Amino acid sequence: MIILSCNHISKAFGIDTILNNISFSINKGEKIGLVGTNGAGKSTLFKIITGKHSYDSGELYLSKNISIGYLEQHTDLSNQNSIFDEILQVFEDLIKLEAELRNLEQDISATSSDSKLQILMDTYALKSEEFQKKNGYGYSSEIKGVLRGLGFNEDEFHKPIYQLSGGQKTRVRLGKLLLRKPDILLLDEPTNHLDMDATEWLESFLKSYNGTILLISHDRYFLDQVVEKMYEIENKELITYNGNYTYYTQKKEVLFHQRQKEYLAQQKEVEKQEEIIRRFKQHGTEKLAKRARSREKKVDSIERIEKPLQFQKNTKIRFETQIKSGNDILKANNLSKSFDIHLLFKNVNFEIYKGEKIGLIGPNGIGKSTLLKMILENISYDTGSIVLGHNVEVGYFDQEQSELNLKNTVIDEIWHEHIHFTQTQVRTLLGSFLFIDEEVFKEISALSGGEKSKLSLLKLMLSKSNFLLMDEPTNHLDIVSKEVLEEALTNYDGTILVISHDRYFLNKVTNKTFDLSPDGLETYLGNYAYYQEKKNMFEETKPLPIESTQTKTQVKDARRKEKEKQLQERKSKKQLQELEQKIASLEEQMNDLQDLMCKEEIYSNPEKSKEINTQSATLKQDLDILYEQWENFSDDSL
Repeated sequence: MIILSCNHISKAFGIDTILNNISFSINKGEKIGLVGTNGAGKSTLFKIITGKHSYDSGELYLSKNISIGYLEQHTDLSNQNSIFDEILQVFEDLIKLEAELRNLEQDISATSSDSKLQILMDTYALKSEEFQKKNGYGYSSEIKGVLRGLGFNEDEFHKPIYQLSGGQKTRVRLGKLLLRKPDILLLDEPTNHLDMDATEWLESFLKSYNGTILLISHDRYFLDQVVEKMYEIENKELITYNGNYTYYTQKKEVLFHQRQKEYLAQQKEVEKQEEIIRRFKQHGTEKLAKRARSREKKVDSIERIEKPLQFQKNTKIRFETQIKSGNDILKANNLSKSFDIHLLFKNVNFEIYKGEKIGLIGPNGIGKSTLLKMILENISYDTGSIVLGHNVEVGYFDQEQSELNLKNTVIDEIWHEHIHFTQTQVRTLLGSFLFIDEEVFKEISALSGGEKSKLSLLKLMLSKSNFLLMDEPTNHLDIVSKEVLEEALTNYDGTILVISHDRYFLNKVTNKTFDLSPDGLETYLGNYAYYQEKKNMFEETKPLPIESTQTKTQVKDARRKEKEKQLQERKSKKQLQELEQKIASLEEQMNDLQDLMCKEEIYSNPEKSKEINTQSATLKQDLDILYEQWENFSDDSL
């Protein structure tokens, strides 16, 4: 069933055409990824679908009674609300309905008129059924589940909005949108500001989402997990691929070579005809001049094949080392770091060897960036030591681009550090990072996030360091730029320690993984996919850690405590099961009473209806108590 379609949609801003003759249809329940270079028109298409932008020509069809949810970065939030209360606004209608039910219960108990009772009972039955269908008894738990999934802990639920960072506010907006459950979900970079755990939770949520999803994302791993169809906007047109991101890249490669072959063949034929026309004109006879004009008309009428985009921007960059390092790159021993009374991490030990490409992962706020800055000696550490090896020269990519001078122009930023380069050399280097023509004279303060990232990467490349520390290098980069960077780092002959939430990037570039936690650092001898596999295996079979320095008494005590803990867990699990059984039993009784209240022999008898209503109110109070206990059990188990 088609619920949304665009037929020959075109859109221009002034003289710049953004979308040209776009056509597609979306069926109910489809999950589709939308990709394209920065500025290709992806967000513009979203705004046309939501009615925020008009379109110049074409037709937009939206099925009746279809709701659209669009994740925007600047949707207003109420600064005085807590996180929980802000999200609770999604269920305003349900809260109002619950209040109406309570009022009806009171009216039913108080009325003595049979005719009025009949009306009240009918109304109560309808509203009660609606309340149940909308999960009226579980919306509080639903809110908590989504907030936890998006990375908020219980202590933050009542934190006021005005105290949140920009990234936290975006997560609140995303939570509100997901809980509204619109028929069509439009998501523009939803994994921004999410750590890996939250991203994986969102993947799971969207995979089981009953509605339709249209998703813009530079997170290729995320696209692979969620979507089954890809749309690409290229050269202002939209192309459809029936598969996930990996299928799309494979199919696109085949189509690219096919189009490139067709393009080159056409160019060769045009050049051949133009050469014939030139020769005819050179001879100067009227007969040959007519033949030349005839051929010119034919050449002019040829429908030209657009040069394939990759063929236009076949950018390659290369990271090289100026000097070779020794085999031992870095050794860290017993590192710890706190800010005031807040411990980031302790007991961090690791070694890095020449040629290793290591991904540094861990939850947001654990201190990954701090660890890189400790290696750079920009931040001191509380305990431990860091020793760099022989001939190790460190290069650093900062996700904040703090090393850029915002007052400089693009060309001066490079030239000031490499004064021996000619202007042609500098402009050629900048051109390889897609800074062309007048763009090289832009002030850095006016650049986009992606442009700043590219400039920082160029500076890092020119440093020719043999040990690269990189903090989220793929942030703000489009997919093409990410792939260019991945190829360059894969071919780099130095050593890399990189922080990234981009799992696709980590799988392609890294061959070792450091997992940072408050209690130390675990090493995994493979990329992110290997880490995931081993982590899951370790979690299932992880034994009780016992230090080698423990005495026999301490070992026995640790085992006793572990047994007590396991006994308590089994006891809690049994209590939880008993509690869930009680809830199920009371819910069944509630349903039975509601069925009774709808029967003529009950609602026509005031005494019986009041009796049933009183029982129902008592059960509701008991259920509320049990639900609260169940929530507390669920919270404790997380």
